[in-house]
Amino acid sequence: MNSNYSGSTGRPHFRRLTSRAVCTAAVAAVLGVVLVGCGGQGSTDAAGPTKAGATSKGAKVLWVGDSIAGAEAPALGAALKASGVDFKDASSDGGGTVVDGGDEITGKISGDTWKQLATNIGSFKPTVIAYQVTTYDWGTQDKQRAAYEKLARTAKDAGAKLVLVSAPPIKIDDFYKKHEPQMRTAPKAAEEAAKSSGGAAVYLDSSSLWGSDAASAKAQRSSDGIHTCQQGAAAFAKWLSGELGSQAGFQAAPVDAWAKGSWTGDARYGNLKCGS
Repeated sequence: MNSNYSGSTGRPHFRRLTSRAVCTAAVAAVLGVVLVGCGGQGSTDAAGPTKAGATSKGAKVLWVGDSIAGAEAPALGAALKASGVDFKDASSDGGGTVVDGGDEITGKISGDTWKQLATNIGSFKPTVIAYQVTTYDWGTQDKQRAAYEKLARTAKDAGAKLVLVSAPPIKIDDFYKKHEPQMRTAPKAAEEAAKSSGGAAVYLDSSSLWGSDAASAKAQRSSDGIHTCQQGAAAFAKWLSGELGSQAGFQAAPVDAWAKGSWTGDARYGNLKCGS
């Protein structure tokens, strides 16, 4: 996971998650199994690359996005690992966007994201780059589309497939209010970029999973109205691992093979006060 970004405006960093380990309590039943999460501090090892030789047709998924993607990563990593797929979480608590919207914040964040992406492509050599549209994908729809098209070309040049995933609905607070119109155009821009990619990219609309209302039970947001807890992360992992399997040619593991794993005790969920 990448580092946080606070910018030079003095504004406290958006939804920063601390590194303090928090033991999570047992959480509600989901997907037909009970997720129990109480343990030590979560680590990237639980959702990191599988051991050599355990891959499914050599599939390697690089996960890119913001802190929302970061909260989804422990479950997604567990689901893919159980499917024999290498996984690397390259999400960022500080934004993770590839879109330079022409402002100071996204200019800095997108620059960092592109640099980190190049590093991860070189070292991890993904076969799939999965990018979840971030809450920092600001700028005009043309700028958004251009960034996603660049991402598709970058993936193709690296021998990888780009999977663009729409973001879940979130609570629009004071920070997001002025960017809400741009956040609404980003999914459409991503879909357009995928359609014009010549097969280099695909677009997945996650609204079938989350719905469109952040306040609804279907959206499965945590108490902050933005991130997700273990239940939502598990539902997302089940959905996305199946979709990625269709794109990359692997069979997604059944939920009971990974849903009760150590990922449920990841520190992110304690920081989000999940189960409290």
